[in-house]
Amino acid sequence: MSDEAIPEYCACETLVLGCGNELFGDDGFGPEVARRLREMPDLPRNVCALDVGTAVRLVLFDVLLGPVRPRRVLVVDAVDMDHGPGDVWCIEASELPEVKLDDFSMHQMPTSNLLRELSELTGVEVMCVVGQVSAFPREVQPGLSAPVQHAVDRAVEMIMGACCRPSEGGFPAGPARGDSDRA
Repeated sequence: MSDEAIPEYCACETLVLGCGNELFGDDGFGPEVARRLREMPDLPRNVCALDVGTAVRLVLFDVLLGPVRPRRVLVVDAVDMDHGPGDVWCIEASELPEVKLDDFSMHQMPTSNLLRELSELTGVEVMCVVGQVSAFPREVQPGLSAPVQHAVDRAVEMIMGACCRPSEGGFPAGPARGDSDRA
């Protein structure tokens, strides 16, 4: 494969994938984080942030099968995991919940398998930055809730901090609490 055929996102050092469906409320957390990162004038040149919406598998296949790949892949997504609305924290791909909003969710197989294989077979560091939703609507309802909107800023800070550190475990494990949990 010639260098011209390699997608730019495969050649970066850190690839941030904002996953989710903006038409379903807080599920738009990942795309909003990716958008905010892309708008930053000080985003490091070796970081590529993509709003992959519900098509994360297409990008993961390119990264997994390509001759060139990032050193680190950060998947940003909304979850419902018994935390306070707006909490943001990092988890391993294997910790993503099975519950999903629809058939295009990144929590489904084979996406979770692709993330695991990307890490195990290629040595790419894979981490998920997740934001606790207030709720997932059952019908189309665009727009983030206030706690999740505030969580976008915390996720961006977390990702920027990790991008400025060397690879290999540059993420905090515990949640950054939403505004409702702060004194």
